[in-house]
Parts: sequence; structure tokens; C-alpha cells
Amino acid sequence: MQALLSANLASIHERIRAARPEQGQGAARLLAVTKTVRPEVAAELAALGQLDLGENRPQGLAALDAADRIRSAGARLHFIGQLQRNKARRVVRLADEIHSVDRAELIETLGRVAAEEQRQPRIYLQLKLWPEENKTGLAEAELDAAIEAVLAQPALVLQGLMVMAPWIEDAAVAARAATEVFERCAAIAAERRDAGWAEGRAQLSMGMSGDLEAAVRAGSDWLRIGSALFEGLGPELRR
Repeated sequence: MQALLSANLASIHERIRAARPEQGQGAARLLAVTKTVRPEVAAELAALGQLDLGENRPQGLAALDAADRIRSAGARLHFIGQLQRNKARRVVRLADEIHSVDRAELIETLGRVAAEEQRQPRIYLQLKLWPEENKTGLAEAELDAAIEAVLAQPALVLQGLMVMAPWIEDAAVAARAATEVFERCAAIAAERRDAGWAEGRAQLSMGMSGDLEAAVRAGSDWLRIGSALFEGLGPELRR
């Protein structure tokens, strides 16, 4: 298993390097989305030095947190799924970074819970830049108010923006749409470069296995990669 994971990691990093603009963009970081594999697979990734791990459900975070080899390796846990307010406390207790803050009312809940739990999760505001009924996110017109709401919560760290490319069956159309969405997200971030981001500018969480090249070219900081990372893995190691 470790050899397979190592080869897949190397292949993904080569794709990232090949996609990077010549003018010199910072290297996009890989967030391994482990929602489809067993915790022992995530532990092998941590042993290989892949320490940023993402889950879309609270129980997935809990399984990673309970694995001694993962936390002892210094892994950082990211929550990437839609978050219900009644699950906020569990996620705040476990996640170092939350990529999917998709509505204003969730910000107040996260701020209150984080203060009570004495935690300071890093927050990404999720934008919805393509009309899809099955996806959530803030409209661009709602973003400035959401930024101010995060900054008003002392226990929250304003880290960046998250966006998802639209699902479109036609591959060529999907590629163009992904590029449009990623470039628009980067432009929105640039327009708000002085908004109080923790690292001086918005960190961008955008791009997955099928569209990582477009995300890298647009300036992504975090690539949320699952299927390409676990290609070839047997069913006994999957959830």
C-alpha cells in the first residue's frame, strides 16, 4: 500500500509542477481527502509526510483523530463538507481548518463554539460562483458582510476562500467552466487583499483531482485531492 500511495503522491506533485505558471506562483499544497478510505490508509499517508488530511463528515474527522499514528505524526485535520450548525462543536473540537463556511448564520455558531472550546480554527468562506441547485455557498454580494462577521469573532481566524467547480458532463465545457470559476475566485480575493486575512492575503482552496491544473494556473493554495491519490487501492482499504 505504501508504495502505491507514494507513487500516486509523486504523480500528483508532478501534475502540480507541470501546471504551475512560468512567471512563478507559489506551489499549491496538497490536501488529501480521505473520506473514501480507511484510517490506516490515512496513517500511511502521514508516514509518507502527507500531513494535511481532509474529511467531509464529523465522524470521519473523529476516526482520523482517534488514530494514534495520524496525530502523533503531526497531521493537520481539515473539514471540507457542508457543516450543519448542530455538528459545529464536534468539528471545531477536531478540525484545524474549516474550508466550507457557506452561510452567514454558521459564522456566529462557529465563533461561539470555538470560544467555548478554546479553539481557533482557520476559516475559509465558501463561494458559489456557478448556478447549481445542489451546491451551497455565499454569493459574491454576501462576501464582505461574511468577512466582517468572521473578523468580529475573536476565536475564528480568517484564512481564505473556497470554491468548487461546477459538475458538467461534457469534459471540454467542464474544463472551461472550472477555469472561469477558479479565476473569478482568485480575482475576488485580489479585490479584497486588505480584508484582514490571517496570512496577509486570502488562501485559496480550489481544485480537485479532475481539475487541479486549472486551479494551479489560477493560483490555488490548497488542492483537495481524493480519487487521484487512491487510484489502484483495493476495496478492502476503502470505506
